[in-house]
This record gives sequence, C-alpha cells and structure tokens, in this order.
Amino acid sequence: MVPGASGGTMAMILGIYDQLIRAISSFMKHKLQSFMFLLLFCAGGSIGMFLLSRPVLYLLENYRMPTMYFFIGAIAGGMPLIVRESKGNLFSVKRFVHICIGVVLVLLVSQIPAGSFDSGNEADTRMVIFLAAAGFISAVALVLPGISVSYLLLVLGLYDETIMAVSQVYMPFLIPLGTGLMMGVILTTKCLERAMDRYPLATYSVIMGFVAGSVVQVFPGIPEGSEVLLCILTLIAGFCSIYMLSRREA
Repeated sequence: MVPGASGGTMAMILGIYDQLIRAISSFMKHKLQSFMFLLLFCAGGSIGMFLLSRPVLYLLENYRMPTMYFFIGAIAGGMPLIVRESKGNLFSVKRFVHICIGVVLVLLVSQIPAGSFDSGNEADTRMVIFLAAAGFISAVALVLPGISVSYLLLVLGLYDETIMAVSQVYMPFLIPLGTGLMMGVILTTKCLERAMDRYPLATYSVIMGFVAGSVVQVFPGIPEGSEVLLCILTLIAGFCSIYMLSRREA
C-alpha cells in the first residue's frame, strides 16, 4: 500500500523472507508446513490491507512526509537482521561490492521510463506471449525486495490494462499474465533459495543493496518547518519498532 515499499522489502525487514522463499520453492517437499505458512501469510496480508488501507491512505494524504520517514526508519531498522542472516564479515570488500550491485540494479530499474515496452496493438498470439513474458518479469519484482511490481507494469505499459482487467475479471488478459507470473515466482524462488544456501554472503549482500535502494524510492524529500521534529520522531519510531521486532530472531 505504501509507494516504494515493496512486499519483498517488508518481508525481509520483518525476518520472514527466507521462510517465504522456501515455502514457495520447496512446497512439494513440505506440503502441509508450506501450505499453512502461506495460508497464514496471505490471510494476514489480506486482513492487513482491509484494516489498514484507509488509515494508511489518510496518513499518506495528510501526513505524507512523516509517514514516509517512518517507513525509511523501518527499512533501516531491518538492516541488522539482514546482516545477521548473511553470516559474514560486515566490513569486507566483497560485501560492499555486492551491496553496491544491489543498489545500482534497483536504481537502474527505477530510471526506466514508463511505457518503454508498451505492447501496442499486437496480434492475439503475440499479445498472449507478451503478457506471459510480462507476468514472468513481474514475478522477479514480486520476489526480490526493493523493486516495485506496479512500477514494472508501468514500464511494460500494462498497469492501466491490468487494473482494468482485474476489476472486470477479464480472463483472456489475466490467464496468460497470471501463468507467466506463477512460472516466474516458482523459478525465481528456486534460484534464490539455491543462492541463499550456496552463497549466503553474496546473496544477502545484494538483497541488502535492494533494500537500501528502496529507500531512494520512499524518500519524500527534506522536511521543513514544523515537520522536521515530527519526521525525526517518526523515523526513530519506525527504526525502533522494526529493530525490536526483528530481535526475536537473534
């Protein structure tokens, strides 16, 4: 619900990213356990969107600057957990390079002009292939922290069409897009799980870069006047709330 704060970023700073990736990629190995985890995760997400959509919308419309600073603090508060998960030297050159790679990738994606890959009025078969490919690409953004699915759909020129198709339940559009999305999620999570097991330092460092890069998308500018103190307080509140919550993993 918050612009720039992707679901992957929030899952990472809350300390459930690993479990989420493994529940999807290894679903067939642990069917019941994975199903229950994903069921609770989806139920919590749905309830959260239902209960918090109006309050968050109100805060964004009336107190946008302090609200965004709260989420910047929340992202920063989750960083120590990511460092612990990577299990490596915090100040190594390799970690720094991998973090920079993650930041640069997120910033490069955010600089792609909206509509750069608009499908236009293509033939039906080509459109189906394009939608499946778009779903696959969007799945990568869905899994990786720091990259917005909504923005990728804008880049692909499909955001308005997707919203309209969902509202009208237009299956000729949704089926190929959803098929590509599911295939992309499965493949991406499998690759990511393998990378986490074999190269934990590099993988988590790049993910840390993704998360750090997402701060740029959330950053609303420098507060002025009476908002300065409020933004400082919300920044601290966001950091402390997520940091204390993540300590349960220690």
